[in-house]
Amino acid sequence: MSPLERIREAAARVAGSYGLEIFEVDLRREGGRQVLRVVLDRPGPNATAEESVSLEDCARVSEELSTILDVEDIVPADRYTLEVSSPGLDRPLRSAGDYERFAGRRAKIVLSAPVARQTAFAGVLRGLDGDEVLFESEGGKPVRLPLGLIARARLDVEF
Repeated sequence: MSPLERIREAAARVAGSYGLEIFEVDLRREGGRQVLRVVLDRPGPNATAEESVSLEDCARVSEELSTILDVEDIVPADRYTLEVSSPGLDRPLRSAGDYERFAGRRAKIVLSAPVARQTAFAGVLRGLDGDEVLFESEGGKPVRLPLGLIARARLDVEF
């Protein structure tokens, strides 16, 4: 098992003990030092913004994960910085379930090929129908966006 896989496994154990899941794990060199980033998420289609990952959640997972990583010596303690966070308000949408989970929220979607002569969309997610994202573009026009064409998508911050 690679060090990153071992880190992901340890992070998943710790996060799971708090009812959280791992959104992303990244280990990279920055400024001569390794930075380990662990992004937590609240699982399930019913998790709302009000039930998002808290600062306290991040602190608890960071403390426990740091101890495990040091004890198991996966990454030498003096050679990395651990950062634990949530995906944020403008979180990326990665899975089909994300489009259902965040139905009713504003989002921005970029496609790899045009649909209705357009590759960039901003508007409101309306859910999922098979392999298509139901989307209401600004101006209220409904459009179906094939999941296979989505190059990147993220929630749009609403104030």
